[in-house]
Amino acid sequence: MQQILQGTGSIILYFVIAAGSAIGSRFLIKIPNELFRKILHCILLGSLLMFTFAYGEWWISALAAVIFEVLVYPILIVLERFRNFSEIITTERKKGELKNSLLLVFTMYAVVVTICWGWLGDKYLALAAIYAWGFGDAAAALIGKKFGKHKIKWKCTDGKKSVEGSLSMFIVSVISVLIILSYRGGMSMMGIIITSLITAAVSMLAELCSKDGNDTVICPMTAMVVLVPFVYLFGGLK
Repeated sequence: MQQILQGTGSIILYFVIAAGSAIGSRFLIKIPNELFRKILHCILLGSLLMFTFAYGEWWISALAAVIFEVLVYPILIVLERFRNFSEIITTERKKGELKNSLLLVFTMYAVVVTICWGWLGDKYLALAAIYAWGFGDAAAALIGKKFGKHKIKWKCTDGKKSVEGSLSMFIVSVISVLIILSYRGGMSMMGIIITSLITAAVSMLAELCSKDGNDTVICPMTAMVVLVPFVYLFGGLK
């Protein structure tokens, strides 16, 4: 019980500091809308790291994430009615994006943690699958919006995504998975590099073909489906 209380307290403190700093900065300096959106996106991703290491058991971590979204979702609904809060979140591309993203992210986290940590016994695989999408997606949006001149016009895409944005996602995804698998250990460096490259490539392709925000679920799940077999192939999963 003490561990649960300490873990929950740490997560609450994280959100107070991180989200409070972001919102405070929004009042003090002019932050471009897309940049602010991705700052909130990265804060949400950072919280998943907190959920992973704040609790010693996978089911507590997954359950805590579900409880968190159930509690916060109605709070956001109420806050949206206040003008000041609405002005802060005018970065939303469509109404309700913030609370819906929170719902998708934490539901996805609970599922990935249940499979990777609960079934396979490896929390680092959960983080690698999620962060193969997370930070790469942020990079794709920021770089693509500012420098994306070469649009990708595949049938499965919406015509808004660019070569520059997708390459940015690929690079950041490779780095993210590489760092996590290296820290995790249990694999040769060559195995880590190959797994990171393939996982990032698949995540990039999944993001390209995702629409209406469903990449939040599709990309991490796709990354997990690719990541786990390759980790096993290179002897990193017993």
